[in-house]
Formats: sequence, C-alpha cells, structure tokens
Amino acid sequence: MNKNARQLKIREILQQNNVGNQHDLLSLLRSSGMVVAQATLSRDCAELGIIRARTAGGYRLVYPEDHAGRIIKGLVGVEVLNITSNETSVIIKTLPGRAHGVGSYLDQLKSPLILGTIAGDDTVLVIPASIQNIEAVIAHIHKNVSKN
Repeated sequence: MNKNARQLKIREILQQNNVGNQHDLLSLLRSSGMVVAQATLSRDCAELGIIRARTAGGYRLVYPEDHAGRIIKGLVGVEVLNITSNETSVIIKTLPGRAHGVGSYLDQLKSPLILGTIAGDDTVLVIPASIQNIEAVIAHIHKNVSKN
C-alpha cells in the first residue's frame, strides 16, 4: 500500500469513527487489511496534522478541517500555562499530558521562525530557526496560542 492510499484510509477512518489514540487507529487500520508499523503511523499522523483533541465524549484523534483552527487555537490556549526563554530557546509549560498536543499544533503552523519542537509531558522545547529571532518566536507563539 502506498503512502497516499494509506493516508487517505487514515482520514476516512477518523471521519467515520471516534478514535481515542494511535493504538486504536492502528487496530482499525489492521482490521481494514492494512499492515502498518507504529512508527509509520506516527509519521503519517504528523504529516496529516492529526491531533488528539478533547471532545464532549473524551479525547479523540481528529483531522483538523480549515474551520477547526480557531477551536484548536482556543484549546491550546487553555493548555499553555507559561512561556519563557533564554538566549537560545523557548520553553512552554503546559497542563500535564498536553505538551505533545501543543508541540504538534505549533509544528502544524509551519512557521519559518521555528525549526521544530520537542515535547515531554508538560514541557515543550521550541527550537528557533535563529537565536536572533527569539522575541519574534515568542510573539508568534503568543499570537497563536492566545485564549481569545
């Protein structure tokens, strides 16, 4: 199965099912006849911008639609507790267990100011493209995770 077909199937599954995590998604893919490694599924989810979002029925994996951006921004704003920096990097403190979602959200924005993020349980390390732009990176983060 090629990458495009696999990613199309992932989107189809997420639109038709409430999927709580990647393990559940992997099971649904396998039950549909697709053999996929966990690492491959994880890369596909990152490329597709799939995030784990809180819904009325609990957490689930979602494929963000264009109009969902404002909703996701609001959720991320609630999850971010503090943003600090030094001369070389930016640290975002989040609610416990939410750093991955915040990091994925920032990565999905594809800002040229940010090389990438590394997320733990409640901390996101934001690596700027240039240490000369730390203030611009912080402003970009504040703008995109505001609670408004």
